[in-house]
Amino acid sequence: MSTTSAKLSAYGAALVLVAGGAWALGTAAGPFPQAEAHSDTHDDTHDDTHEDTHGEAVVDLPGGLASAQDGYTLTPTTTTLTPGVAARFTFRITGPDGAPVTAFDVEHEKRLHFIVVRRDTAGYQHLHPDLGADGTWTVPLTVADAGSYRAFADFTPSGAKPLTLGVDLVAPGVFQPVEPPETRVADVDGYHVRLDGDLVAGRASRLTATVTEDGRAVTDLQPYLGAAGHLVALRGGDLAYLHVHPAGPGLTFVAEVPSAGTYRLFLDFRHGDVVRTAAFTVTTGTGAPR
Repeated sequence: MSTTSAKLSAYGAALVLVAGGAWALGTAAGPFPQAEAHSDTHDDTHDDTHEDTHGEAVVDLPGGLASAQDGYTLTPTTTTLTPGVAARFTFRITGPDGAPVTAFDVEHEKRLHFIVVRRDTAGYQHLHPDLGADGTWTVPLTVADAGSYRAFADFTPSGAKPLTLGVDLVAPGVFQPVEPPETRVADVDGYHVRLDGDLVAGRASRLTATVTEDGRAVTDLQPYLGAAGHLVALRGGDLAYLHVHPAGPGLTFVAEVPSAGTYRLFLDFRHGDVVRTAAFTVTTGTGAPR
């Protein structure tokens, strides 16, 4: 039985999406009375494709749904984290020959983007690990709370197409999933951020963010990852990882979402030499509040 490699569209900047349904859906549903540690050797290396009852492969799934694709595999040293404790998190990307990959193209000023987020989209982190000569990536990682997490590696092996692979992580302990309310505005460290534009399933959607401080527009944002900002979004349910690209000198992006539903979006912007993150929750077909 053969499998067909899933095709990923690459645009330019990253947008993470988590697909329709309850935010806590993923590894489990409903209240999570306790996250339990699991074996670090559990198999999450399925391909992004599968076959239906007629033997036809289903392709074109969003990225981040599997830890292996096109012969490349994301393998963390551990999948268990301790809440509130700083860790030195390590992982490798192995190639079709089974050897660790050591050559990566630079995309958005980095060779690899590492996203960690809890299954309910809380605790979002966008990190940039360091690559060792042996192909081991290392990054400081602390998760504040217990829960089930998803980690994404967004990268382009030299000579190959862009890929996004994902693995589940767990931070044992009692926790309660949080369902984020729908909102187009965010307040972070004294900055007020507003997101305008509709998300329309199946076609390119233009989104623009406006940042103000003390009621005045911030016009001197500093470049971050080669653009005015970096947008990541999560589609409620399956934590599928998609891509968007900046569409101008300001905080304007073009996103294409594959299905109707509610999406969690994270905007990283830099001002005063500090990177901050504004979070939004948007449903397809709804514009900004008036």
